[in-house]
Amino acid sequence: MIRTGTSKDITAVQEIAHISWNDTYQDIIPVNIQQSFLDKSYSVPMMEMRLKKTILLLAEHEGEPIGFANFTKLDDDGDAELIALYLKPEHQRHGYGKKLLDSGLTYLLDGSNLFVYVESENKKGRSFYESNGFEFVEEFEELFEGHPLQTAKYVYNLKAPAL
Repeated sequence: MIRTGTSKDITAVQEIAHISWNDTYQDIIPVNIQQSFLDKSYSVPMMEMRLKKTILLLAEHEGEPIGFANFTKLDDDGDAELIALYLKPEHQRHGYGKKLLDSGLTYLLDGSNLFVYVESENKKGRSFYESNGFEFVEEFEELFEGHPLQTAKYVYNLKAPAL
């Protein structure tokens, strides 16, 4: 089941973010950099802001939150960004990511493009986006919490017919 997140879900989202980040980035991003990012990006005030200003969707399995997706709303150009899509590792590759993505797309029907930025070495993430209609745009280096990272930018054409 996919549903809209509420303030009651903040703790679950924080837990899912920590578990999936540690699993995904354990050999890519140093633990202290991960922790610094997670502490800031998933703090209670930041989560309350996300709930007010963005689209936050939760995936549940047997009534328990197991994943979430976070989308910006459409900007003036009709573009949006998929800020996060994370699932607990044991629930990956069971269709929940696709359901979260598809549910988020229903909020963006009048849009033009959906962008997502993926750490270049995140092979699972890149494969997921590529197999779900996102097209690779470019790769660039950026500083992430002071740590150099290679980032891949992808775009999904919201005007194109669904796969």
